[in-house]
Amino acid sequence: MMTDKRTGVTVSEGVVIPDWIDVNGHMNVAYYVLIFDRAVDDLWARLGITDEYIATTRGSTFAVENHVTWQRELKEGEPYVVTSQLLAYDEKRIHQLQRMYHADEGFLAATGEWMNLHVNLDTRRVSPWPEQTLRELAALVTEQGDLPLPAEAGKKMQVKRPLFANRELING
Repeated sequence: MMTDKRTGVTVSEGVVIPDWIDVNGHMNVAYYVLIFDRAVDDLWARLGITDEYIATTRGSTFAVENHVTWQRELKEGEPYVVTSQLLAYDEKRIHQLQRMYHADEGFLAATGEWMNLHVNLDTRRVSPWPEQTLRELAALVTEQGDLPLPAEAGKKMQVKRPLFANRELING
């Protein structure tokens, strides 16, 4: 029996399909990003950022940064659940961390950290969220509760004891 230790608000779920499996016998890295990207769309729908919203307001979102960590492999036929935790937002940006869990066994398979901007599609410039979206964001923060900052958030990639490293990387 699995103890549910999921963190964040559930936004998406599915099953790993055969086409996503690579030569190593597990889900290829590209499909983790695809699942996370689709889960962003599912979160946006909860916030009212739908196809209708985009067509009507000409507002949408662009991803400007994404970091993925792989914790444990998923294999063909295994079910997954994606949760989202809002880390921060302002009048034009959302910073969130998603977690992908094995739906039955409960282990953390991967995380995806995103920075997204609200954009006016006519001007292709960053633009403020509508008041309704800000209300939905505030409601989501209330729903997720007071969660600690995830260890994966803002993580820096590095080799701890390199045999070689770019001088600028070492000197900061």
